[in-house]
Amino acid sequence: ACIIFSSGSTGTPKGVMLSHANLLSNITALQQVIPFSSQDSIAGILPLFHSFGYLGTLWWPLLSGTKTVYHPNPLQPAQVVKLVRDEKLTALLATPTLLQTYLRKAEEDDFRSLRYVITGGEKLPETLADSFEEKFGLRPLQGYGATELSPVISLSLPDRTVEGVRIAGGKPSSAGHPLTNVAARVVDLETGAPRPAGETGLLLIKGPNVMQGYLNAPEKTAEVIRDGWYNTGDIARMDEEGFIYLTDRLARFSKIGGEMVPHGAVEEVLQNACGTDTPCVAVVSVRDNEKGEQLAVCYTPEAGDADILHAILKNSRLPNLWIPRRSHFFAVPEFPMLGTGKLDLCTLRRLVSN
Repeated sequence: ACIIFSSGSTGTPKGVMLSHANLLSNITALQQVIPFSSQDSIAGILPLFHSFGYLGTLWWPLLSGTKTVYHPNPLQPAQVVKLVRDEKLTALLATPTLLQTYLRKAEEDDFRSLRYVITGGEKLPETLADSFEEKFGLRPLQGYGATELSPVISLSLPDRTVEGVRIAGGKPSSAGHPLTNVAARVVDLETGAPRPAGETGLLLIKGPNVMQGYLNAPEKTAEVIRDGWYNTGDIARMDEEGFIYLTDRLARFSKIGGEMVPHGAVEEVLQNACGTDTPCVAVVSVRDNEKGEQLAVCYTPEAGDADILHAILKNSRLPNLWIPRRSHFFAVPEFPMLGTGKLDLCTLRRLVSN
């Protein structure tokens, strides 16, 4: 049906081949949990070259008979807010980074018509979800997916009541349950053995949404699909009720002195200390002749001073091995963004490596 290139936020983009069956299976599963209809209307702001926008704002509304109003540039918050307000749209699909810009621009009444706000493409910070709910009275739903999976794997949902019993549709920091036709399991990084509920490991996915393969790259396809299971490259855990919690991408770990160090854990400490929802710190890896890799912190003016940031990490409970050297803090005027609205980590990595 289509070839969509992966975003390239952490590596070289690859051509992902998706069949009609892949896309239809994903839309069918989504409709079961969020039944869009002619009574709904979607803000079509995501680029159609990205799998989230392609499925979520093109085929999903077309096949569910849902009105969609388009704006070509999601990086124009004033126009997006005006679109939602003037058209009285009921659903907004966006990345958390984009949602942050809309939160700052929109007044309380601008999003009054919205019934669903669905995020994807990157992890939704709880602080952002809290701020959005406090301002607009609507909590964003965190979705999780990959281009190779057509793309939706799981989705948090509003709580609902069935026969007097309240059923939780989501949990704090969770990416929700896998869709009804999607199987998920967490395995040991080294052995591939299944991990017990609550324990962290590599997330594998199986189902009719798994891609046909990478364009002209059978070797790369074989690396990520084995026995029908797709290796997401994400580190995650699943609780006893099947909710998925993402830790970070395997590509966003650095092996330092033989230990796997998560970039996201360092970012979280710094971001929380900065006291702002706006992303202002990003951790990347740089080569190191002695230990193989070292961490580097990129920060914008909103994060403040490098000495203070370094002191925050030194005074945290993080292991010393996880704390970058003071010389590995790099000020940037702003973070580079991809056309999909995601942080361009490849560009940041090249910037600190020069």
